[in-house]
Amino acid sequence: MKGIDFPTLWRSSAKAVIENCVLRSVVRSLFPRLAGIVSFLLIWQWLSASNIIDARILAPPSQLIVTLQEMARTGELGLHVLSSVKRVLIGFFIASCSGVSLGLILGSSGRTANYWTPIIELLRPIPPIAWIPLAILWFGIGDRPSFFIVALGAFFPIFVNAFKGIRSVHPSLILAAKSLGADRKLLLTDVLVPAALPYIMTGLRVGLGIAWTSVIAAELVGAQSGLGYMIQTNRILLRTDKIVVGMILIGTIGLIMNQAMIALDHRWLKWQQEDEDGL
Repeated sequence: MKGIDFPTLWRSSAKAVIENCVLRSVVRSLFPRLAGIVSFLLIWQWLSASNIIDARILAPPSQLIVTLQEMARTGELGLHVLSSVKRVLIGFFIASCSGVSLGLILGSSGRTANYWTPIIELLRPIPPIAWIPLAILWFGIGDRPSFFIVALGAFFPIFVNAFKGIRSVHPSLILAAKSLGADRKLLLTDVLVPAALPYIMTGLRVGLGIAWTSVIAAELVGAQSGLGYMIQTNRILLRTDKIVVGMILIGTIGLIMNQAMIALDHRWLKWQQEDEDGL
């Protein structure tokens, strides 16, 4: 009879215990959230079944599931979701490049900032939806006005945080880098940008959220596809089930985008968490 391989047995047992603990931890963290959502849906369904809520005004969850399946089967749902996501990603990319770049440039140059920041502060309070008439006039109907509205909405929080991040760098870090012979380019890439990265990531996360809400507003008026267009069209047709499905998809996709930015933030700023843990 062969002897028992105790090291292998111990490793497999330890692995099983760890996986079981992780699974229990995930279930415990998700259960209260899922229980709340399920309870809300059950109450909603009961109110509709009891005719307390008119299904013509607010469709019940059971009808929403049928509508969602039908829209997915016909391809209508995929078309609108992909159109909105495409516009957000392109507009957000434009805003990220311009907002971070301009924030770094003006943040590291006091004289230039004195000329340009008043103009930016004048335009920043104007909501993106107020630009829709001009965007349609400039770019016509289609994707281009949506790109403009999304980029405009996401630009300001990205710029403000990048600018603030550069300005918040402690002067001692800059003096230390200069004393070691760092030129302007090395100072920017190795000192200023890493120090300002937490601010930049915050700006990107906030900017993405505003980009998502901005594209929905733009599609309500100046587009022929997208979730905003779908909601506007079904408002005219009095299809409340499709309107609510569109609203739920907007919230779900926005949540996924936010979680993706949080994961990216944790990945890129892992060194910051390690520093905090070491203090």
